[in-house]
Amino acid sequence: MQKIISLAKRRGFVFPGSEIYGGLANSWDYGPLGVELKNNIKQLWWKRFVQSRDDVVGIDASLIMNPKVWTASGHLATFSDPLIECKKCHERFRADNIDLDAPCLKCGAKKQFTEPKQFNLMLKTFLGPAEDQANVAYLRPEIAQAMFVNFKQVLDTSRKKIPFGIASQGRAFRNEITPGNFIFRTREFDLMEFEYFVEEKQWEKTFEYWQKEMREWMINDLGINPKKIHEVEVAKEDRAHYSKRTVDFEYDYPFGKKELYGLAYRTDFDLKNHEKASGQDLKYRDPETGEEFLPHVIEPTFGLDRSVLVTLLEAYHEDEKRVVLKLPFKLAPYKAAVFPLLANKPELVKLAREIYDNLRKNIMVAWDSRGNIGKRYYSQDEIGTPYCVTVDFDSLEDKSVTLRDRDGMKQERVKIDELPRLLNEGLNKNV
Repeated sequence: MQKIISLAKRRGFVFPGSEIYGGLANSWDYGPLGVELKNNIKQLWWKRFVQSRDDVVGIDASLIMNPKVWTASGHLATFSDPLIECKKCHERFRADNIDLDAPCLKCGAKKQFTEPKQFNLMLKTFLGPAEDQANVAYLRPEIAQAMFVNFKQVLDTSRKKIPFGIASQGRAFRNEITPGNFIFRTREFDLMEFEYFVEEKQWEKTFEYWQKEMREWMINDLGINPKKIHEVEVAKEDRAHYSKRTVDFEYDYPFGKKELYGLAYRTDFDLKNHEKASGQDLKYRDPETGEEFLPHVIEPTFGLDRSVLVTLLEAYHEDEKRVVLKLPFKLAPYKAAVFPLLANKPELVKLAREIYDNLRKNIMVAWDSRGNIGKRYYSQDEIGTPYCVTVDFDSLEDKSVTLRDRDGMKQERVKIDELPRLLNEGLNKNV
């Protein structure tokens, strides 16, 4: 983890938040390379689960919703963790995450913990100038509720038939007691998920289908070693209040086996509660039989920040000569880097800039003219750039360049005119 954290900061993937002011606990900002990696994962996910399907549509909802939403969903009553406090140093911990008989992790005091109390994870704010109970609102702790609240509008405008899904990506907020482990657990984070609406009798078959799809996404798109993925059936007492069945996809992180994604069967809990609380009819009407019913829901949830973390962990390799991020090509921040062999030769720089300007019209391309060529290669390896293009003196005569592959470090001469086609072919061979 320390190697990943160091590389992430040094190369511009992830920075500590508010660092010039001493930081803010477990706050992280995505730098120039990190935001590209993050966006590539988001776009690949959206392409796979929304744009490539005819049974899923997307929405982009507000971060702050009517507080009645969270009452109806059960979050205000049940969305909490057991909290304890050390009587000596007043540090707070999640009671289910530590040994209550062990010394305090901060000050070492023994048997000084208070009795556990439930601590609500909702982040509260106020709308309007008066900070009173009438103006209380909450930053959303999940992105699912907007898909339930907008169910009828989406159904009416898209004219989808059951089974179908509503997808969303976006920020959620939880006042976690013990966030940590880099970007694994933070108080604000990005989710990618969809609610898939089915008839009750279809839920088991649909659950198994999405379980398989999630597994394939992890292996084929993120490049995760299947041996590091564990599918865990969550016991009833550990499931969320809305879930009748949950499977957690856990991953072997350096700090232990922890959750990566989740798949839940939410029954008709949400639509039923929102229909009752709002007084609005949220039933689905079968266009052929005329039957009306509240659909049941299968929910695949993908944490975006954890997706970034496991992608970096899986891609990180080192040997005696170099560190290389073997990122799946579609996820790499830069697809290629263009170098003039020597930065003090105007004719080489001019041709290299022409190639660079032409390529970056269609793909993300890096420019680097610093230091010797070997160091430039290793620098690009460290950020996961799949290809390097070097312009040398022969290029001025034969209109060819040296194309170097990241993983095998193989070099070959190719015609400049062939570069766009060759790069696209290479990039499309790998996810």
